[in-house]
Formats: sequence, C-alpha cells, structure tokens
Amino acid sequence: MKRILSSSFGSAVAGGLVVAAVGLGAIEAGWVGDGGDSGGATTAPAGQANLVSNEAGRSDSGGSDDGLSVGEIYERDAAGVAFIRAGQASGSGFVIDNEGHILTNAHVVEGAKDITVEVGEDGEQREATLVGADPSSDVALLDVDESDDLTALELGDSGTTEVGDPVVAIGNPFGLDRTVTSGIVSAKQRQIQAPNGFSISDVIQTDAAVNPGNSGGPLLDSGGRVIGINSQIASTSGANDGVAFAVPIATAKDVVDQLLDGGSVRRAYLGITGGDVTSEVAEVLDLTVERGAIVEQVFVGGPAADAGLEGSDGQANIAGQAIPSGGDVITDLNGEPIEGMEDVITAVNSGVPGDELKLTVVRDGEVQEISVTLGERPAQAEGAQQQAPQFP
Repeated sequence: MKRILSSSFGSAVAGGLVVAAVGLGAIEAGWVGDGGDSGGATTAPAGQANLVSNEAGRSDSGGSDDGLSVGEIYERDAAGVAFIRAGQASGSGFVIDNEGHILTNAHVVEGAKDITVEVGEDGEQREATLVGADPSSDVALLDVDESDDLTALELGDSGTTEVGDPVVAIGNPFGLDRTVTSGIVSAKQRQIQAPNGFSISDVIQTDAAVNPGNSGGPLLDSGGRVIGINSQIASTSGANDGVAFAVPIATAKDVVDQLLDGGSVRRAYLGITGGDVTSEVAEVLDLTVERGAIVEQVFVGGPAADAGLEGSDGQANIAGQAIPSGGDVITDLNGEPIEGMEDVITAVNSGVPGDELKLTVVRDGEVQEISVTLGERPAQAEGAQQQAPQFP
C-alpha cells in the first residue's frame, strides 16, 4: 500500500483526498488523515518555524553515482537556498532561474503581508513578492529582483527517482541557515494532506533529517538536482523522527508553468468521499467485489452528483469502526481496474477540469458504466475530518 497514515473513514474525494482506517480510505481530492498504524505519529509541515536557538546537526558525507559527495553538493548548491521570513515564521526556498524566481511551500508564506529572503553567496536580505500559490500542492512561487549573484538550482526528474537513492536536504531548521542533511529515498508515491484539505500525490518519502524551518527547501538527488520540495514530517514529537515528505518537483514545475502563464492554478475535482474495499469490508457489506473504492458521500452540485453517482445510505461496523454501506463501488477507471481510493485520487489529481473519467461501478450487485466530467476544485475540501499536517 502507498498510504501513509490511517484514520477514521469520513473524508472526501473531490479530486484528491485520502484517509485510511481498517483498510478504508476517504478521499476528497487531497486530504490524508492521521492515525492508527502510525504509532500515534502525525504529519506536520516541515517548514514554518519561529526563530529559536536549537542544535541542528549535519549528516556524514558520502559518495554518489554522479561522483558528488554531500559536501560537494552543498558547496555547489547552498548559495541557491533561501532563508525565508514571512511575518513571525521562517522557512526555506530555492532559486530556480536567473530571473529571481524562488520556489517554496504555500504554507510558509500563507497570509504573510511582508516576505523577505536571504539568498546568494553573501546571504543578502531582499524583499520578495508572491507571484502565486497553489494550496492544493503546497507550492508557492516568489520573485526577487534579478541579480548576477543568484545561484539557480538545477531541477531534476522526480519521476526517475528510485527507493534507496541517496538524497540531500538543505534548509534552515530552527532558523539555522543552510543546514545540510542526507539520507535515502525511503518510499515513493505517498499521499499527504495539502493545506486546503486536498491530497498531494506522488510524494517522496525520505529519512533525511527534516525539522521545523526546512519547509520549502530542496530535496536533491546524488547529482545535486532538485527532485522535491521538503514539506511535511510524520512525527510523535513535532520534530524529525526520520520520516519526511517532499512534494515532487514535477508537481512544482506544473504549478510554476501555470502561475507564470496565467497567474492561477486550476485543479480537477470529482466531489465524493469514500474508502477502500478489502476482502474484510466486502464480507461485512456482502459485496460482489473485493477491491475498489466505496462511495460514502456525493456532494450536491459536484461533478459526481451531476453524473449520477450514489453515496451510502447506511452503516456497518468492523472492529468498532463505522463504515458506509449501500453506496456505489468504483472498480475501474477508464477501463483499468483500481485497488482503492488512492487510485481515484491519483487519477483526479492527474487530470484537469473538463477531463472525462469513465467509471465502472457496482450498484446493488449490478455493474454500471458512468462518465463524469471533472469540475474545477474549490478553495477548500468539503467533508474532510482533517488532521492538521505537521509542517517542518
């Protein structure tokens, strides 16, 4: 399974939200809950930190397939990592071009009236303007005046990253500027909760130390190329426990392209909540299938409602966990079988408003085909029993 954490069933899939519990996942196009098999851990932003005094360590240097040690990557790229101050909070970011554009997390700069960054070889403080932000992916784009001393980091290909690959994180944990840590890619294709309650797909998990203040900083591959934006941690303490998550750079590139092209980001929306079908769920609900996504809620006025998808009309119980019964069970998307809600989330997150999804559903034991035209995602997820993510 790709899911990170588990929680109660109720949540939503309006284009990318997921929650798991007792094998059940809820989706509303973007939210991931906290819970059960995580040992009490919660996800948290890896990035906003009040400026405090605390120790932050550096990792041991090591070689890489590209011939770059951690020290060599740091020497080449550290000047392109920005120390961002947004109100009373701080975070990280990194330069992506010679025109002064800086990527960071949306939650780092959310609500800030004034943003300053320290970047460049001399760490010069500069005023920054917000070009735009996409809360659904937790990506924001800043702009500072063009300067010859800006070091643009090379953007890599997050799609080619493999589990076990060495990675390096550079950021400003606890206000300690340009701290470097290293680790490996621990897992791929995770899903985490975005600031607006929707879910972010294809997230990279790493054991590189990420702490408050690291949010928005780069996760680099062995060649010093950016493959992700450090965004959240799973932790029982609120600090590094060896489980951190980075938004893939492919997602960030798409956000940048949309912001620079039209000034806003459009995301697809389905408009349901639901959970995973397992053999246990199928037995309790007397279903004819043992995989797929069972629909819990269908939001009035949403694309799924307009297409005739039906939600649950009752409840059952598994080990004290209430689960919906009587709703449609989605078994295939565009002719391809699915295992659960995460597949629905990924499909919606990969689409754009106006795309058509062809759903195969089982309703009262009968197979039906339903076509849904995806809508435009609202600013906030509906119906999600949200756990606040931990932002480093």
